[in-house]
Amino acid sequence: MSGWVILFEMAGVMLVKFFVATVVVSVGIGGKWVCAQVQHVVGGDRGWDASSDLGTWSSGRIFTVGDKIWFTYSAAQDKVVEVKSKEEYEACDVSNPIKMYTGGLDSLTLDKEGIRYFASWKSESCKNGLKLHVEVQSPQAQHLSHTVVTPEVMADGPTTPSASAQLYGLSHALFGGLLVCYLSL
Repeated sequence: MSGWVILFEMAGVMLVKFFVATVVVSVGIGGKWVCAQVQHVVGGDRGWDASSDLGTWSSGRIFTVGDKIWFTYSAAQDKVVEVKSKEEYEACDVSNPIKMYTGGLDSLTLDKEGIRYFASWKSESCKNGLKLHVEVQSPQAQHLSHTVVTPEVMADGPTTPSASAQLYGLSHALFGGLLVCYLSL
């Protein structure tokens, strides 16, 4: 009988250690499941340029809440504007933008679900196809999708690691610590 008691006590200790380690990991990652943030450089190597085929570039890409979009362009030659509606986007009406990007290397984080519309400040360039609409999905929708993400989509943006990427690395370290704690039982 005493062998069973010792076994149950050991199982209880292991369960408590596992619970504590799970709480530590959860607190370490902000109580959320952390997904990798994707950096999308609009237009790929050509960037935001009249020679870019943005329709082809964006087809098949999945944009998820938390991803980052980068616009690279010649600030002396163009600007990128975000417009409110599909109608403004289709008509290349950039007279009342939500936001204007002018730096030549601009980024924005996709912070909520929905469709966002971007266009060249130059009406003629916009009418020739220098515009982009982005449908932003929830992270859950991406995980349910069966689409394969290509390595090009996962390319790093031209910045230092984001807080999300650092948090993602931290979660790996905490998982490793949890594993070591568990194996030492």
